[in-house]
Amino acid sequence: MNTWTTAQLGRRLAALTITAGLTLQAAGCSVAGREHDRAVTADAGTGSSTPRAQQGRAGAPLAELHGQNGLALTITSAERDPAGYLTVRGNLKSDASVTTVVPAQLRGGELEVLRTGPSLAGATLVDFAHKKRYYVLRDTSGHPLTTTGLSTLKAGENARVFMQFPSPSSSTVGFQLPLFDTANITITG
Repeated sequence: MNTWTTAQLGRRLAALTITAGLTLQAAGCSVAGREHDRAVTADAGTGSSTPRAQQGRAGAPLAELHGQNGLALTITSAERDPAGYLTVRGNLKSDASVTTVVPAQLRGGELEVLRTGPSLAGATLVDFAHKKRYYVLRDTSGHPLTTTGLSTLKAGENARVFMQFPSPSSSTVGFQLPLFDTANITITG
């Protein structure tokens, strides 16, 4: 294991030991009245290209979302952990013919996260049935439990990514990453 992977695993283990309370707290967060939440609902089907939900087929991605400058995110799995977490995995790819800068907006706007560098911490899940929004979990140092360090992707380059959230009650949720389409995904496990 390289140093980066070991450090990341250490942060994840530390977060698992203290996030039971955070999970309960995050599960109680309501989306009612937030300006950003209205934008999520309004954007659900109005992106420049429609996310293709391919749920139910073995080996098929859960969703394909398109962002700016040729970036595409394919969500390959959304699995519940017995400890009450949800891990969303996928592939971020540059379909551009030149090197693409991964937009800073993908890390979200929280001050705690901004200081940790490039990440996918801006991702959220929306449980429309229970009117709740779920944010990427953080460890005790404020680092998001998601892929970090993505600054550029070469033409055609593909990066495996993950994001970890508190587990929603519903089995179908809306997934949003800033500057990308919104898609509904089905949770397994």
